Amino acid sequence: MAKDIGEIKDRIAGCLWGQAIGDALGLGTEFMSSDEVKQNYPDGLSKYSQIGIESGRWTDDTDMMLCIARAIISDKRIEPKTVVHNFKEWYKTSPIDIGVTTARILSLYEYEDSPYEVVQMMWERFGKNDAGNGGVMRTSVVGLWNEDVAENAERICRLTHADPRCAGSCVIISELINSLVWQDKGLSFDELLQIGEKYDGRIRPYLEIARNGILEDFELDDEQTMGYTLKTMGCAVWCLCHVDNFMEGLLKVVNAGGDADTNAAVTCAVLGAKYGRKVIPEYYIQNLNRKDEYEEMIGQLTNILIR
Repeated sequence: MAKDIGEIKDRIAGCLWGQAIGDALGLGTEFMSSDEVKQNYPDGLSKYSQIGIESGRWTDDTDMMLCIARAIISDKRIEPKTVVHNFKEWYKTSPIDIGVTTARILSLYEYEDSPYEVVQMMWERFGKNDAGNGGVMRTSVVGLWNEDVAENAERICRLTHADPRCAGSCVIISELINSLVWQDKGLSFDELLQIGEKYDGRIRPYLEIARNGILEDFELDDEQTMGYTLKTMGCAVWCLCHVDNFMEGLLKVVNAGGDADTNAAVTCAVLGAKYGRKVIPEYYIQNLNRKDEYEEMIGQLTNILIR
């Protein structure tokens, strides 16, 4: 276990603030190539204010995580039916950042009654080759729930993403966060490989890059694959292996371009779980849009998690 309840609370808060901060800062370089990032931010992107009108705003990544968090707060457990309802209600607000796969699923009338069947049908219809990062982007809060982590991560992932690569990446990130927060340690490389092999053999090469490669090896800004779930997962694991602090990971990932808001949301949720809220500069918390609402949610959720 982590040293004490205060330390666990700090890591829970670090994980959740990390998610929103990575999401909000990464919005400034989303879909840019690394060259475009350098052109737009010659000294690098490091402040929300550099983004302009979007300053401090998180995107669908954190919105969907909040749908799960609020389900936990209302049910005192992870109940997929409530999560599905929250997803659907959020979709009705016409969010501007929603991913293609998620929008396609949530738009269907029969989704709320038969989510798993609908998702499986749509995955098959599109050739069983849709492995976007819309599941892993929101999985941080699942890792904070200290029961049945793998089962819950897979179930919540499959509410929109049926591909086993998506499920595997969600389980890896959720299990990592759970171990960091509740056990005061990460997972070994062999443990990560074992999880990956359970779901899909294509996960292993991305874990190998995370251990042995450099961040550029993921080609995060490649136009055709920037939203791939294994790139987002690999990016977070790479930072866990190779950076020394929260800020280093945040800035490296944000300034790599590509699907930067999602990559940074997942990476910073993991790093926040490792280092805690105490290491996050107050600027990044105080200048988030809807900061007070988010802080209230963290308090409510923490009271349920530590019971």
